[in-house]
Amino acid sequence: MTDNTLVVSEVFGPVFQGEGPSTGKRAAFIRLGGCNLHCRWCDTPYTWDAGRYDLRAEMQREPVDVIVEKVLAWEPQLLVISGGEPLLHQRQPGWVQLLNLLRGVDLPIEVETNGTIPPTPLTAARVAQFNVSPKLAHSGDSEEDRIRIDVLRCFSTLSRLGSAVLKVVCQTSGDVVKAKELALRVDWKPEQVWVMPEGQTGTELADRHRIIAEAALAHGVNFTTRLHILVWGTERGR
Repeated sequence: MTDNTLVVSEVFGPVFQGEGPSTGKRAAFIRLGGCNLHCRWCDTPYTWDAGRYDLRAEMQREPVDVIVEKVLAWEPQLLVISGGEPLLHQRQPGWVQLLNLLRGVDLPIEVETNGTIPPTPLTAARVAQFNVSPKLAHSGDSEEDRIRIDVLRCFSTLSRLGSAVLKVVCQTSGDVVKAKELALRVDWKPEQVWVMPEGQTGTELADRHRIIAEAALAHGVNFTTRLHILVWGTERGR
């Protein structure tokens, strides 16, 4: 029976949330397997890329009660559910059980999502914050695959309730412009938009920090670094 399990790549903590408005908060992470996009610069390809990784070795089904026990033992300020694309799992019994087990615990849940899959009513009700990260052209994914206007408008509605932010990976100042244009297209207020530099090393981030930060100021959106990359690079479990 697998009803009370989830396909897990990593469960780790305590660490810091490395991106967005919760940057620097003590966190635990549940990283689930599988993704419906294939970004060329993805820093977790081991969750979906069968061409480069043995996914049977990289992931396993883990009982949800064991996952929750691990998470709570780290005494985090928040729980981040990531991937891959975690909302691929939300119709599985294990996902529902996870949210139900955490319901009585004072632990805010954040979900990292690419914004192509709408949350179910249960997911929307139980998640404190969706960090919605639609991908721009430099990801290498087709626009048809990476941009779902109807889904982004759904998350925009949640943003007005304080439970979603837009978080866009940028390589250039022009990407910041595109991020704001996309936000306005889906009725997302600029104060709930965050842009961050793409990069998998501290050097790559440093090269882009000033460019992206100055563009963010010029266009009235927020800026975030990638704290975990600055501190630990691409070390797993960080």
